[in-house]
Amino acid sequence: MSGDLFAPQIPAEVANRRPLADRLRPTTLAEVTGQPHLTGEEGVLRRMIESGSLGSMIFWGPPGTGKTTVARLLSGEAGLAFEQISAIFSGVADLKKVFEGARTRRMNGRQTLLFVDEIHRFNRAQQDSFLPVMEDGTIILVGATTENPSFELNAALLSRARVLTFKSHDEESLAELLTRAENVEDKPLPLTDDARASLIRMADGDGRAVLTLAEEVWRAVRKDEVFDTEGLTHIVQRRAPVYDKAQDGHYNLISALHKSVRGSDPDAALYYLARMLDAGEDPLYLGRRLVRMAVEDIGLADPQALVICNAAKDAYDYLGSPEGELALAQACVYLATAPKSNAVYTAYKAAMRAAKENGSLLPPKHILNAPTKLMKSEAYGDGYRYDHDEPDAFSGQDYFPEKMGRTTFYDPPDRGFERDIRKRLDWWAKLRRERKDK
Repeated sequence: MSGDLFAPQIPAEVANRRPLADRLRPTTLAEVTGQPHLTGEEGVLRRMIESGSLGSMIFWGPPGTGKTTVARLLSGEAGLAFEQISAIFSGVADLKKVFEGARTRRMNGRQTLLFVDEIHRFNRAQQDSFLPVMEDGTIILVGATTENPSFELNAALLSRARVLTFKSHDEESLAELLTRAENVEDKPLPLTDDARASLIRMADGDGRAVLTLAEEVWRAVRKDEVFDTEGLTHIVQRRAPVYDKAQDGHYNLISALHKSVRGSDPDAALYYLARMLDAGEDPLYLGRRLVRMAVEDIGLADPQALVICNAAKDAYDYLGSPEGELALAQACVYLATAPKSNAVYTAYKAAMRAAKENGSLLPPKHILNAPTKLMKSEAYGDGYRYDHDEPDAFSGQDYFPEKMGRTTFYDPPDRGFERDIRKRLDWWAKLRRERKDK
């Protein structure tokens, strides 16, 4: 079935000029594709409809996954009035008008489902304005967002709404949409099997995008023409990857890159580095992140890691794109294949905690300089032993504040360059014990 139960009746010749994605919009929850965990027979929303009890919800997911359509279908199947606003174009005055309309309907015995697109774009005060009308049942709020609700929405709002995750369409779901499109258009897509698979990949999990791309193919094809993959690429401009450098896509991919490096998987690390570069990420941002990985996850297990990452940054500065990006790739692979240690990172955090917890303790007097007579009279510098004059260039003195006592922060693992550091530290600890009472 095609069409939209909520759309006004319009002449057939005009209706046929509507975008394919609009003509294929589902008219029942059963027709929704790609979200079986929500709209299938055992789906969460299906169970809510059957129980006759809908609560406020936040629909979280990427574009083109059906959030708006599902909200409309929910209101229809639950017998609710449907109101839709966008946080991009609406302000406080618009919200008040919508709330008043919902109150009037409620007094007449009908509840309102208010769908708010891009709800994360409302500021905190605007988000708070929903709370009273949600609590007294004036509206059932369904907010849609492409951003992580935990970061973008008020805790008070989240506590009153259930977050439901919409997933990107998989290849099977997108293929089903293309089949539906061919049935509606009553003609096959003029694509080879490989080109059809390529078109599905271009959609990047977006149902609306795959139908728009299909429309572009039909518009461009000539009689008896069939496009292969190369022809498709020529006819259809490849859709840019879904990636917002300031939002979730950015943080998801940099997290994946960092964890792939930490997990010693150079292939996965290169893939995510390439994903970010292909999407237009600032190469110098990636250079900075690689430096961070060098000091956090490799550390002194391979001291060259930091040197190589800084050199990669300098190489990019010198060469620019695209040649300089190879230096970043080289640093990325080096980090992923280097021995791993977070011992310095862990030691630094422990030392910082100790610094905050112990206050302004005075270092032991024997390691303080005494440039004045008063300081000399206070025994500053007394008993200090110059390590270079001691056997093995090691005195074994204690350098911690007396009230704090000796504390261990740095505990290097027995791998990489830190294996040698571990041997040195163990040797110095042995000498320290032997010379403690001397």
